[in-house]
Parts: sequence; C-alpha cells; structure tokens
Amino acid sequence: MNAINSGVNEKLFVLIRDSISKTPFYNLLGLTLNELGPGFAEIGIVTRPEHTNPLGLIHGGVYMAMADAAMGNAVRSLGVKAVTVECSTSLIAASGLNEKMVAQGKVLKAGKSLFFVEASLFCGDKLIAHSKGTFYKAGDIDI
Repeated sequence: MNAINSGVNEKLFVLIRDSISKTPFYNLLGLTLNELGPGFAEIGIVTRPEHTNPLGLIHGGVYMAMADAAMGNAVRSLGVKAVTVECSTSLIAASGLNEKMVAQGKVLKAGKSLFFVEASLFCGDKLIAHSKGTFYKAGDIDI
C-alpha cells in the first residue's frame, strides 16, 4: 500500500516515508506508514505469529510500539525531530492473528520544546488501545 500525503510538504513527506521504510525496528515489526498529515500519522501492521505473547495474543509491546511510532511521526510531520519523554498506553481489547491494526497519532498541543500527543489503535472499527505521550523537541528536520 502506498502512503497517503494529506497536506505535508512533499519533501518532508518523502523524507519521513523513506525513513520509516528503512527503520530497522519498524521493519522487524512490519510497521508501515499509511497516511501522514500536518500533526497526524497513521501507522499500520498485519499481525503475525511472531507478534504474540505466551498466551497466543498480540503482545502489548506491539501496541505500545505502534502508538509511539504514530505519535512520534505525527510530531515529525511538523518538521520537528523529537524524542519520547513519557508515554502511557491503555490496552482495551485484543487483536487476532493476520488482522490489520492501525495506530493514528495526533498532536494535541505543540509548544516550543514539548509536544503533547495521543494515539488510538484500531482493529477494523474496534478501538483496541489508547495512548498519550509527551515528546521533547531535539531540533528541526532539514529539508
């Protein structure tokens, strides 16, 4: 699936899209960029057996990694390099194997050095997790 650019500077969009496709951790999990807009990012995954915990359910760490990726790239869509300072995730429902999951990250407030962000994770129409996070500005993205 090709990522959708929903209003981000084209050079910035290409830079983020390409960096996501080359990020080793994202590749390990199978994360992909679905959509990027100003202050918004949607990350997708199709769950696989290697994503499961000992109970055979999708591991909570997959949910948290997706939420962090969606929130961090929502901040990046504003042309900012940022790092996670704090992140909390509520796991609401389970996702099954071979299912499409998406994490939608949205910047709620962009300050001079701190960004307050949230992410909602879905499996189909079902909300399966919700996260909130704080990110620290480490610099601007050169494009």
